[in-house]
Amino acid sequence: MRYLVNGAQMKRADQYTIREVGIPSLELMERAAVSCVKVMEEEGLDLSRACIVCGSGNNGGDGFAIARLLWQKGYAPLVCFVGNASHCTEETKRQMERLLEIGGEICNEFKDGEYSIIIDAVFGVGLSRKVEGKYFDILEKMNRAGGVKFAVDMPSGISADTGGVLGTAFRADLTVTFQLEKLGLVLYPGKEYAGKVSVTDIGIHTEGLSKESRLMYLCESGDYRKMLPVRKADSNKGTYGKLLVIAGSKGMSGAAFLNAKAAYLSGAGLVRIYTPEENRVILQQLLPEAVISTYTEYRKEELKGLLSWADAICIGSGIGTKETACKLLETTLQKAEVPCLVDADGLNLLAGHWEEMEYSKDVKTLVLTPHMKEMSRLVRRSVGELKEGRMGILGEFVESQNCTCVLKDSRTVVASPTGGMYVNRSGNASMAKAGSGDVLAGIIAGLLAQGMDGHRASVLGVYLHGRSGDYAQAAKGSYSVMAQDLLLYLSEAFKELEF
Repeated sequence: MRYLVNGAQMKRADQYTIREVGIPSLELMERAAVSCVKVMEEEGLDLSRACIVCGSGNNGGDGFAIARLLWQKGYAPLVCFVGNASHCTEETKRQMERLLEIGGEICNEFKDGEYSIIIDAVFGVGLSRKVEGKYFDILEKMNRAGGVKFAVDMPSGISADTGGVLGTAFRADLTVTFQLEKLGLVLYPGKEYAGKVSVTDIGIHTEGLSKESRLMYLCESGDYRKMLPVRKADSNKGTYGKLLVIAGSKGMSGAAFLNAKAAYLSGAGLVRIYTPEENRVILQQLLPEAVISTYTEYRKEELKGLLSWADAICIGSGIGTKETACKLLETTLQKAEVPCLVDADGLNLLAGHWEEMEYSKDVKTLVLTPHMKEMSRLVRRSVGELKEGRMGILGEFVESQNCTCVLKDSRTVVASPTGGMYVNRSGNASMAKAGSGDVLAGIIAGLLAQGMDGHRASVLGVYLHGRSGDYAQAAKGSYSVMAQDLLLYLSEAFKELEF
């Protein structure tokens, strides 16, 4: 597991290291500069015609320290100070002095030219305002200039908290960031602007961050492997859980099929589909392994019987938003006493009927799987607001609703009140097709049926879903992947973790 941090968290860790541990800020700056130069050399970058662009904050101080180290190695970099001299930090002033003491030179503007490398040390992680005026022009000129683009800690103009572009931003080929990866380097579009990211240890103490309730993190392959439900030699289908899939409507049998087959492929022992009568024949043909139960109208007692049969429930994919669907969801949330996952149409119904749909406190686990538009309806905020403040909004939502939320996007985030915030890196744009979300809901529900808790089932499910998409893309390219291809390659994703 690797932690991700936002700008405020990194600042707290930095200040703790300086004030409590006793490592001076200037020393941390020196270490940062040394690590940057080391990565440049290891990457074989041409430093013969380097241009280093520095701001007035500590990121600029890192840049001046890098310049001094390059001068001492026999290079003669062009060093441009583009910040406000009256706003320079004490550390940055000292680094400027050290550079001048060894014969280095500093100019006061960025000059167009052909450089072997342009090193961005203008803003760093602390930027929260929109880039305007002369800084806008400077970053645009830096992007247009020739040479490899290298960012110190964070590409200038990218929010460390959201990955958003604050007006404009430096487009790096390589970013060296210090101690911990910043969230904005993982979320899009920041990920694209950062290029290749190298994380270097400069001795900042980050142990205290593990106590924060909204901790953001990434997982490694070993972490996922440990999550896999155990398959016992002495077992039967009942060992691996009974899943009730309430999905589909007239003309929408595909959603139920994708849910159910994904659950089976994820290890669930028995899957029963509850769907309109019109879907019976086609589902029996598509998935003979599933038990098919149907309805022509809402029958509460019948539904309650099915809910009591199940070890986990998946509801919402393709059920529509008419009265019958609304009653199915309401009864499920109020009467179910097992883990319940709500997807797609179920989420839109939930967004419009929060009060009536107040779920029973006996529900052990509630997992919601919205994409950004569905989430905007749930929290009554615009998609733009959600993208700007997704971690804060998501954290407040899961705490107030006592649920696990899988917020689907180019970087899907799984959040729960006690599990922190997991950011997923598997998957690709080929998966942006109808039915992909139905497959994900089925995978997570299949893991819930096997006894996994909501957070871990969601983390593992999101990862496996993405990896199946990676295998599918490798086989079929970026344009031709279908939702059924995710089913086809899901076994490869599981096998990858088994061995």
